[in-house]
Amino acid sequence: MNSIHQFKVEGINGGLIDFSEFSGKKILVVNVASACGYTPQYGPLQELHEQYGSQVAVIGFPCNDFGGQEPGSPEEIQQFCERNFGVTFLLSAKIKITGEPHPIYAWLQHKSQNGVMDSEVKWNFHKFLLNEAGELQQAYPSSVSPIDERILEWAAQ
Repeated sequence: MNSIHQFKVEGINGGLIDFSEFSGKKILVVNVASACGYTPQYGPLQELHEQYGSQVAVIGFPCNDFGGQEPGSPEEIQQFCERNFGVTFLLSAKIKITGEPHPIYAWLQHKSQNGVMDSEVKWNFHKFLLNEAGELQQAYPSSVSPIDERILEWAAQ
């Protein structure tokens, strides 16, 4: 199935994030870390969530695979995000992306699974954009801001 809607992941507070609940809504998936040079992108991600939250679900996936930059517990990660950036968008439990990746990241990174493109995550804050049907549309590396004009145009469409 070439839709992210087939996946369910554990939320940072336990519970389940069921991607089928986002049917009809665009989704921005991003791997996040609290001690990275790109960590300030939490702010623009929150801005995107606040401005386009009715049209776009922003979902952060904490990951410690790149430079060991997300060593914290779920509680520490959530407190850091809320205290420093006012994050209210969804965060998953910490996942693996390299080596044996979480199934959702295996799907996102491999054309053989998503039917659209290969896009290897090379660092924290790599962004995947999915349409209302849950199909992968685009991927952007860490250096592209969450409020880059290309992402804002996609969100506003």
